[in-house]
Amino acid sequence: MVKVGVIGGTGYTGSELSRILCIHPDVELAALTSRQNGGRKVSEVHTFLKGYTDLVFTESISETPDLDLVFVATPRGVAMHEVPALVDAGIKVVDLSGDYRLKDVGVYEEWYGHEHVDVDHLADAVYGLPELFRADIAGADLVANPGCYATAAILACAPLAKSGLAEDDVIIDAKSGTSGAGMVPSPRLHHPACGESIIPYSVGSHRHTPEIEMAVGMFAGNGMEVTFVPQLIPIVRGILATCYFRLKDGADADTVAEAYTARYGGEPFVHYVEEPSIRAVVGSNHAHVATAVVGRKAVAFGAIDNLVKGASGQAVQCMNLMLGLDETAGLGFPGLGV
Repeated sequence: MVKVGVIGGTGYTGSELSRILCIHPDVELAALTSRQNGGRKVSEVHTFLKGYTDLVFTESISETPDLDLVFVATPRGVAMHEVPALVDAGIKVVDLSGDYRLKDVGVYEEWYGHEHVDVDHLADAVYGLPELFRADIAGADLVANPGCYATAAILACAPLAKSGLAEDDVIIDAKSGTSGAGMVPSPRLHHPACGESIIPYSVGSHRHTPEIEMAVGMFAGNGMEVTFVPQLIPIVRGILATCYFRLKDGADADTVAEAYTARYGGEPFVHYVEEPSIRAVVGSNHAHVATAVVGRKAVAFGAIDNLVKGASGQAVQCMNLMLGLDETAGLGFPGLGV
């Protein structure tokens, strides 16, 4: 039984990690930190965990000895101050914050707007999308968990980008539920503002844009120009990324489908389907990927739960690989369906 902890246990990703880990067959959830809730029982804050854990929030992860792996579920800019001591102590780390996703420190500082203070570990971090980088994750001490929008878009785009069937530019129209914005209230998330509306935001400036370009380029071996349009829709969970490509001569619906079947045919969590559905994957670590060809254009879709496959479930999938466990352990539950 391995011992794991979570830094930042009260946010949506921290609470989802708790929900998954407390029933993981090979893991002891040994620590959850929270500066605001230190000393309180976890089940008093996360009432859905009553009967599943007797843990008490601590203020520091150092209060719990002998941890094998730590998840860092903090706001961006915080993890880079926590990770060095953990890695240097021989503890494996999965960072969900975004601090270690972009390999180029200059690109990171341009898009995130502040200095990166842990450049050495940034160079060593492995991008944690198992369906594309499984072998690298299995040998890693530090994994950068992908962003939620990025996960949906990369899963949709990567097979077509690698196939050589499409041109190297893509328009991504991605719609997400309100939980993707985190727990802190804002005017945009106030129900009268978003409850019956669709709100485009951060067009051309969203931090997942360079992440998508980087990860697809790493996998496909070539660059891709991304135009990314995120939109908020009035649901709690879920993302649907719709990605528009221009096809090269000789490409058609059959060759496009073959590229996706070859990539995802044996994957436990990513399913190439005829019609993608957010409701089919919500609450699960599963993803739906689909394609359509219209004339000289191809459309690729990616549907995920932003809090599970887009965050905490994928982090647990990476943990399983890093610790030599069954990759699907603790994640064998279907989507809600309705």
